[in-house]
Amino acid sequence: MPQQSKKSGYISIVGKTNVGKSTLLNEILGQKISITSRKPQTTRHRLLGVKTIKDSQMIFIDTPGFHKNYKRALNRYMNKVASNAMTGVDVLIYVIDSLEWTKEDQDITNKMIDGYRNSILAINKIDKIKNKEELLPFIESISKLKKFSDIIPISALKNQNILSLIDSILIKLPGGNHVYPEDQVADISEKFLASEIIREKCITRVGDELPYRISVSIDKFKEENKVTHIDATLFVEKKSQKGMLIGSSGSKLKSIGTASRLELEDIYETKVMLNLWVKVKSGWTDDEAMLSTMGYDLGKSS
Repeated sequence: MPQQSKKSGYISIVGKTNVGKSTLLNEILGQKISITSRKPQTTRHRLLGVKTIKDSQMIFIDTPGFHKNYKRALNRYMNKVASNAMTGVDVLIYVIDSLEWTKEDQDITNKMIDGYRNSILAINKIDKIKNKEELLPFIESISKLKKFSDIIPISALKNQNILSLIDSILIKLPGGNHVYPEDQVADISEKFLASEIIREKCITRVGDELPYRISVSIDKFKEENKVTHIDATLFVEKKSQKGMLIGSSGSKLKSIGTASRLELEDIYETKVMLNLWVKVKSGWTDDEAMLSTMGYDLGKSS
């Protein structure tokens, strides 16, 4: 097939924390590659998802959400990853939470330097808008900013208007050969996915503050006799946090392990033996040296 008949491009999904970027990516791809929760700052890394439709290949970049007033090294790292994702891509999708357009959104979108013709505003969570008559005036007001070529109301959770968003992306893709095989959905390792699934189960089972103090390291990932053996260490910053994560008589950690194992077995389509440990690594979220040893690529974030 001639090269000019094919299209391929990179699409960044950016926005503030907790607007549904990862849910949107998973919905577009038709499977889960990015963990989600109702708590902000769930996504920490730059993730690639691939969707090939006939002659067009879309390579999506899921990013951490922009967030202000956090000064730890981990937060600076996530903000840099998100900022870098706004440049050098073919299409940019900026996601907002229903009808919320704030000064922070204005400041972030002012950084878009590649022109508005390839920028899409996705108004997510429209299923939660009580008065739908407010939607059209809101779209008209945003249109006047001349920052986006398309403004598309969607619900990633309810799969509303996702096809319209995909159509808008496909029109904007440049010509070029595909980067990934047609059946590839993500550019992440099974080991990395395991660490993220475990972290997601931690996040959904602890209080509001603790999720941002948890990191997961995979110490062993090996398949033997059709069984995947995984050993993982959950790092926290304080001894008290360790107790909260383990729970009474180990009940919380057991719940995390069971939920993680069941989902990993579903993903890998094989039996999983999962062992979890909890360790204290004081101040890891504000220590760049520690972050580097724990899998955060600080060099790529700058």
